[in-house]
Amino acid sequence: MSTYEFTVSVRTQYLPDQSDPERTNFVFTYSITIKNTGTVAAQLISRHWVITDANNHVEEVRGLGVVGHQPLLQPGEQFEYTSGAALQTQQGSMVGEYFCVAEDGHQFEAKIPEFVLSLPRTLH
Repeated sequence: MSTYEFTVSVRTQYLPDQSDPERTNFVFTYSITIKNTGTVAAQLISRHWVITDANNHVEEVRGLGVVGHQPLLQPGEQFEYTSGAALQTQQGSMVGEYFCVAEDGHQFEAKIPEFVLSLPRTLH
């Protein structure tokens, strides 16, 4: 176990009621769970996302905290939030990292594993 470590897991969902395929607008939500799997309390300070659609259009997003929060997590604690992304294609992906600072001042990045945003498969 690392002293400084956040583990990130993701669940995604397509929102057909907020999407408009005729205007190439596909809306997805992603629910993130961030768990402090290290041995020192640490705070999530900022985020960096790279969002890529099926046309290889890339958008980078940087900002403080997540959904208005900069959670301070003790070892074993977790923080969950849901946010969203709109793509111009039916499929895309997101990857990124959180910039964190431990209570002893050590700075580290928590990698967000790449995940896919995609319309659910439909059976005919």
